[in-house]
Amino acid sequence: MVTETELEEKSRKGGLKTMPFIIVNESFEKVASFGLQPNMIIYLMTFYQVSAATGASILGIWNAFSNGLAIVVGHLLLILTWGMIILWLTAMVLQLTSSPCSQLQHVCNGPTAVQLAVLFSSFGFMSLGAVFVRPCSIIFGADQLEEKEKPENQRLIDSYFNWYYASIGISTIFAVTIIIYIQDNYGWQVGFGIPVILMFLSVSMFLIGSPFYIKVKAEESLFIGLVQAVVAAFRKRFANIPLIDFDDCYHQPHESEILAPSNDFRFLNRAYMIHDPQRDLNPDGSASNPWSLCSVEQVESLKALLKVLPMWSTGIAIFAMTRQFPFSVLQTKTMDRHIFPQFEVSAASFSVFMMIALTIWIIFYDRVLVPLLSKYTGRPRGLSPVFRMGIGIIVSCVSMALSAITESIRRGRA
Repeated sequence: MVTETELEEKSRKGGLKTMPFIIVNESFEKVASFGLQPNMIIYLMTFYQVSAATGASILGIWNAFSNGLAIVVGHLLLILTWGMIILWLTAMVLQLTSSPCSQLQHVCNGPTAVQLAVLFSSFGFMSLGAVFVRPCSIIFGADQLEEKEKPENQRLIDSYFNWYYASIGISTIFAVTIIIYIQDNYGWQVGFGIPVILMFLSVSMFLIGSPFYIKVKAEESLFIGLVQAVVAAFRKRFANIPLIDFDDCYHQPHESEILAPSNDFRFLNRAYMIHDPQRDLNPDGSASNPWSLCSVEQVESLKALLKVLPMWSTGIAIFAMTRQFPFSVLQTKTMDRHIFPQFEVSAASFSVFMMIALTIWIIFYDRVLVPLLSKYTGRPRGLSPVFRMGIGIIVSCVSMALSAITESIRRGRA
């Protein structure tokens, strides 16, 4: 039974008072992280004598680990900070980088194994820290406002998401302009040192707000549940599936939100089939072996994932296109980037124009095109999500083709 003291303690936690800590924490982290990436290809080619292709591959692997490992691990800012400190040390300690090649040298001394190990360890720590932080931050903030009994709860959560993404946008623009400018004009020591300071501020803000946070206890991993469903279905691959599902033939815990299984991917239905209740179930109704018997909810979650995979796979090509950014930086570096005689735009800062264009397009689409298209299509958002994705893929292909043509012309005139 919950006491009045516990209720009072719960009422003091969470709510809007935690938002400044979470949003400021996330903003500092984004400025620090995104401020390192755009210019990194220049740093690798200058101080580690790697080729453009090798440098782009290294950065691609770094980015892949920073995002891909999020499915298996779950918020540890200190690891990310430690990775940035190591990277900063490579700029501060001359022995941690190879000497830049002079124009008189025909053969350059490449980096040693120790120097590469230090560099890759910094990338590794930053990737590990990123996968702890990025999947959790937005959900952690939403947990602070999760009060379903209040009618204004959904409005608060929607407002939080708006402020969250707005802060990310502003932080990203700040990172690719101010931080990049500092790196180009004040050196790598200062340019890498500022992100370290920002990460310390990010950690500090998060820890200061810790007494006010609602800390939801972790439940079982969704990823493990999906694997269990696959294993259970494989173990029962020779079992017969009844044409009609009966309530007493499949495992459905009392807290399950799914009332009945679907007929999609019926071969997976074997995972939740109960053959011998005395052997398959515990006295409390739970599965005696979760790797042989899964709940309907686990199987349906796996089915939902399989349905999404074809649509998700269409983004692989787009992701590959976006990973061409290091080459865009090298292209831009050969251009005359002077806006004024005394001011030159940094090559790595040109991505800010993409962000500005994206912002303008989103506003134009939401405020102008959606009302017009909804009159003809009868859809509230004008076009279906699949149709919009198709247009996006086509535009991305055209963009890549134009980039290739531009590069051919540039190389021909170089």
